[in-house]
Amino acid sequence: MAETKPTAKATAIQPKKSSNIISWLAPLLCIVGGYIIWRFILGANEGFTKPDLTGGFWPSHKGPKGAWYRMYEGGIIVPLLIGCLLMVVVFSFERFMTINKATGSGSVSEFIRKVQYHLANKNVDAAIAECDKQKGSVGNVMKAGLRKYKEMISEGNLNTDQKLAAIQKEVEEATALELPMLQKNLVFLSTLVSLGTLIALLGTVMGMIRSFSSLGEEGGAGAASELAVGISEALYNTALGIATSSLALVMYNIFTTKIDAITYGIDESGFTLTQSFASTYK
Repeated sequence: MAETKPTAKATAIQPKKSSNIISWLAPLLCIVGGYIIWRFILGANEGFTKPDLTGGFWPSHKGPKGAWYRMYEGGIIVPLLIGCLLMVVVFSFERFMTINKATGSGSVSEFIRKVQYHLANKNVDAAIAECDKQKGSVGNVMKAGLRKYKEMISEGNLNTDQKLAAIQKEVEEATALELPMLQKNLVFLSTLVSLGTLIALLGTVMGMIRSFSSLGEEGGAGAASELAVGISEALYNTALGIATSSLALVMYNIFTTKIDAITYGIDESGFTLTQSFASTYK
């Protein structure tokens, strides 16, 4: 008879289904929203003494009535910068909701202490119940490990080291499914840190080119006045870009700090399970 090999048990952890639609749809909508704000709010006809009533994609309004409307004359780069700023807001909100949910309820350290207490009393079901109350990534990983923990208690075909390896493997698999959800879309924030400044620099340089070209063509004191106004308008690009990059940097650091705290809790939970099993079921 042919020798039959035991089939490996499938892991109890299932991949989380997630839609990546925000990753490609949000940037497009933010850029469109940036153009709408620039064209119809910053570029509203009533905000200029000499509006271009013919309209179009890029009306040539003159004489802005305030700093708010003067941003319109920063050029076509301004909608891109507004779009980048909207992206920072959108992805920050999305990450805040996701990471806040992954953090769960209550203190992670207190949760781990309760699990340790139940395991010390050999009450695995009570420890699993604590995971259901925690409702975060740490609780999810701990729950996966506890299920394997409970299974290994009654497993008679493996030695202690093999049981510990099985528990550790289950924890690692659960961790591998949790972490991508925490880090998803952070790349947009990290990219916008540099991209906002670079786009702003491009807009500033384009504005300076236009201003000096006007100075060369017209000449005289009037042209010097136009140059000063043009430089002021070009610097709006720089200000908007720096604001965008600064906000993106702050939010990126906040989220990475929160993720590091969750990751530390996950590592501590895995260590708790293996140490508890090794000391209780030698």
